[in-house]
Amino acid sequence: MNLALFDFDGTITRKETFGAFVRFAAPRFRRVLGAPFFAPLVAGYRLGLVSANDIRAQVVHFGFRGLHADALKRAGRHFAQECLPAIVRPTALERIHWHRSRGDKVLVVSGALDTYLSPWCEQHGLELICSRLHVENGVLTGRFQGAQCVSAEKCRRVRELCTPEDFPLVYAYGDTKEDLAMLAMAHKKFYRWQEVA
Repeated sequence: MNLALFDFDGTITRKETFGAFVRFAAPRFRRVLGAPFFAPLVAGYRLGLVSANDIRAQVVHFGFRGLHADALKRAGRHFAQECLPAIVRPTALERIHWHRSRGDKVLVVSGALDTYLSPWCEQHGLELICSRLHVENGVLTGRFQGAQCVSAEKCRRVRELCTPEDFPLVYAYGDTKEDLAMLAMAHKKFYRWQEVA
């Protein structure tokens, strides 16, 4: 049995899902009010002045704080059923099925949210490591539960779940700099679906 580690956004999917889910699930008035507030942050991100982690943290706080966790969970299930199938790469599903047919342990390791990744991974029989939202008394606090699952945090969480060195071969698939640490754990690394040394 080998180990296969898949990033989700941009790797399994053709595009990023975090923003799409916020637009799908956040209350309309927050989306309207947030658009002008977040425009400079997005511009700063594109210029390399603002980190993706900072933007995601502020978006989660603004968009989801005070919402009932059950309502967001329902929205996540709908998003997984209605939106994700149209943007999942067929080649990614083929590769996942190839690994599973060989008996490999397949993990989706993503900075995206469990709210919609959990139902998608359950549907496909995949294990999941990802970013999670913090809940108190059934209400979202507007914070992440622990660190966002990106960069070195991906490696730390993989190692919490298993020992990569115990597998004959480790495969890793990613598409951004937030995946490079995870790719460095692997014997066979695929960046934007091209194998790299």
